[in-house]
Amino acid sequence: MSSAGTRVFVARLAGTTVFDPVGDLVGRVRDVVVLVREKGAPRAVGLVVEVPGRRRVFLPLTRVTAIDPGQVISTGLVNMRRFEQRAFETLVMGELLDRTVQLKDGGDGTVEDVSMERQRNGDWWVTQLFVRRSPTGKGGLLRRRGETTLVGIDEVTGLGTSAAQQGAALLLAQYDQLKPADLADVLHDLGSTRRLEVASALDDERLADVLEELPEDDQVAILSGLERGRAADVLEAMQPDDAADLLGELPADQVAELLELMEPDEAKDVRRLLAYEDNTAGGLMTTEPVILGPETSIAAALAHVRRQDLTPALASMVFVVRPPLETPTGRFIGVVHLQRMLREAPHESLGACVDSDIEPLTPDTSLLSITRRLATYDLLAVPVVDQDKRLLGAVSVDDVLDHMLPEDWRETDEEPEVVAGARHLSPPGRTGGDRA
Repeated sequence: MSSAGTRVFVARLAGTTVFDPVGDLVGRVRDVVVLVREKGAPRAVGLVVEVPGRRRVFLPLTRVTAIDPGQVISTGLVNMRRFEQRAFETLVMGELLDRTVQLKDGGDGTVEDVSMERQRNGDWWVTQLFVRRSPTGKGGLLRRRGETTLVGIDEVTGLGTSAAQQGAALLLAQYDQLKPADLADVLHDLGSTRRLEVASALDDERLADVLEELPEDDQVAILSGLERGRAADVLEAMQPDDAADLLGELPADQVAELLELMEPDEAKDVRRLLAYEDNTAGGLMTTEPVILGPETSIAAALAHVRRQDLTPALASMVFVVRPPLETPTGRFIGVVHLQRMLREAPHESLGACVDSDIEPLTPDTSLLSITRRLATYDLLAVPVVDQDKRLLGAVSVDDVLDHMLPEDWRETDEEPEVVAGARHLSPPGRTGGDRA
């Protein structure tokens, strides 16, 4: 068991593996929950642990028997209900790092790490902060740039007051390797103000990827909170169908303003998608599948499907058309599946390998009909053409699933609570001791 005096720095704890008493994996630490008071040291009450399935759950520190380098040992009892932050709780990683505090010896500083320490009675308290001082100190004197110091919690003020603008560099550095869907979960768990601060600190491409994984209300709140020019840049970086879906949730005047700020070529595709009904092939399709001419070699086609920005569904086939190659294209010829390309000689042309048996959809094809077509022919994507057989885009299976699931599917947990390792059901709800 962790002895009294055990000291843990939270930024180093993030990502640490959590095990149950018999050594089975429970998950990984993503944050620490503390109760910040106006006077006195904050009390650490639990860990936010990411368990398999990307669910974040609350693990009370009363159920942590040891915190050692590289591992946390729990009692084994884990409530699998999704963690929901309460109004009086503060997340160290999400809300305290990068916060500006006032130092009692003069000047300001930015919190870079937080130290918590176990007391004799088993409670954990925040005792020290690792702070980077601001360049200007007491009396207006310039300090050496980047000077850091370890200070006691009683040597600073302002920790419990949320700054008007709080940086996000340290938080994002901790989550730099996360996939967009995982980072979206992190943002979703933050308060609305902090969520916008962190989202604003992401570059356009990263933010676009993360927005596509967030619930609609979070998407709207973030996009509406960005400066209009920045919002237009982020929309340009999104897939056209995702951008259209997001714009469809905004007021008409705001949509018109953002479309005017976007690059004309990018806005054109989005405008076209906005004209279709939501649950039709036109409303679901992307205008940017892999589109090539029949004379293109297999080797060149394979290079195109290796693009990092392609989803696995869209990378599963190439759509072959007559020029022009941008939607709406020339006449649609057929598709070439990835498996077929892997079996052909690199110098062979796509035109010699075309599968012309796949019947394209029309823009007004219903969601139910699209689903049946994908399931019947085991397809990951299907073409959409107009009355002149010009390719307009493609509907992929991930877009269909996104529209078939309930609107709040990203936020709803239906799985039962379990005891890690033992696989038994645990009592429903959190006990009072969980979040004292």
